[in-house]
Amino acid sequence: MKISYFLKNIFFTSLTIFLFASCSKSPDMAAIRLYVRASDAYAQGRFTDVIEIMRDQNNFPPSLILRAKAEYFSGDLEKAEKTCRRVIKLRPSSLEASIYLARILRETGNSAGAQSVIESLLSDNPQDIRALRLAAEIASDAGKFDEALILLDRAAEYSAESAMVLLDRARLRWITGMGDEIAKNAALDDLSRARAMLPWDTPLLRSILNLENTIREVM
Repeated sequence: MKISYFLKNIFFTSLTIFLFASCSKSPDMAAIRLYVRASDAYAQGRFTDVIEIMRDQNNFPPSLILRAKAEYFSGDLEKAEKTCRRVIKLRPSSLEASIYLARILRETGNSAGAQSVIESLLSDNPQDIRALRLAAEIASDAGKFDEALILLDRAAEYSAESAMVLLDRARLRWITGMGDEIAKNAALDDLSRARAMLPWDTPLLRSILNLENTIREVM
């Protein structure tokens, strides 16, 4: 219980610093506390609660993004689109809002609008895997299968970076929980996922296999 409370305090402090640093206009503490409440509800899949908590938040981009995602997963695409556009108006560089806006436009049949959003997104974020995958889906919808394959090839190439994240987490789990079977199994799970994400045989594969063998030998 004490550890959980301590970690929650660390999370809240870190989140506060991040949100103040990332917003051109500093939010008040009440807005941050609402965001934390809504994030907890979102993590539990309580999208209606998220929308209600964030109902009056109209100028704090992180809260608006959370509300847009809750509206999207609740099936209210019209409201989700308006909220995404509000975020982009406040912060044109918002990757998350642009990705969800492109998804919404595609799902509502506005292929040209979705294509325009995703092209703009990729011009600024050419290595974003989510944007590349969505661009491939839009290309497939238009019957441009060669283009879709090229986009997916690029996404697969960049997925190696995500595999490195899982490798780093597996190492940390192994180092901090050597005597813990749960930590060992969690590390092996990370390594298995990392190996599956590699687009081809790379030097990174050797690091993954070496750590897997080390953990299995101890087990």
